[in-house]
Amino acid sequence: MELQMEPTAPAAKQKRLRWGTGGKHLLLILLCLFAIFPIYWMVISSFKGAGEIFNNSLFPSSWSLENYTYAMEAIDIVGMTANTLVMALSQTILQLCTAVMAAYALTRWDFAGSKLIYALFSLTWLVPFQAIMIPNYTTIVGMGFRDSLMGVIVPNMASAFAILSLYPSFKSFPKALIEAGVMDKMSACGVLFKLILPNIKSSIVSLGILLFINSWNDYFWPALIISQGQTTLQLGLRSFMSAELTSWGPLMAASVLASLPILILYLIIQKQVIQSFVKWGIK
Repeated sequence: MELQMEPTAPAAKQKRLRWGTGGKHLLLILLCLFAIFPIYWMVISSFKGAGEIFNNSLFPSSWSLENYTYAMEAIDIVGMTANTLVMALSQTILQLCTAVMAAYALTRWDFAGSKLIYALFSLTWLVPFQAIMIPNYTTIVGMGFRDSLMGVIVPNMASAFAILSLYPSFKSFPKALIEAGVMDKMSACGVLFKLILPNIKSSIVSLGILLFINSWNDYFWPALIISQGQTTLQLGLRSFMSAELTSWGPLMAASVLASLPILILYLIIQKQVIQSFVKWGIK
């Protein structure tokens, strides 16, 4: 009897594994549909007319580009896209530069107060934006950067999240290689740019992608600083919303157009984006 039961045990185990794998795949498919459906609804609603914008139909009865025409006439989408791109790129580059310098200094040299500075960086990351919103606003207004992209960029030149994210990469870099570089009479900048950065390039690229996405989607601080002039895409969308009426069709069309640049960027570097989320998710 034992000889007859032995072959069936692995088969039953494999069957349970198949059912378990199938259930996981089904759950992932449902979660993907749940995540994609709002985007699908936004795109479909942008092609609906005003009379059927609130219909529950999954497809418009008649496809129309009227919302796109109205949206492009109502706001300067091209100019706003350029402003948003300048803002996001500037903030990303500045945050990466300050993060690299700070992480390098904290890990390269042992000086009095280094642990305290690292702890302060950690604490500033935990401080909510609302707590420093008014001091930042008064400082920017005093500097004359009201209603300009500089007013959005300057307070975001450094990021505690970026510093804390790069710190482990610098900390784990082999000190023997640094000492070898010093013995070869490399300067501190030479060790950083010729030795360390080329070996942690993947970490920097992953962090840069996350910082760019975060800067691109920023709304609250630009809304506080900019009321007219160099408006970003996210602020341009609110022009279709008012206390009396919301133009849902043009709003959906403008949202689709605002999403296209970041979507195109994602298609170009989708492998790096996925790796960055996996990398920082594991961390």
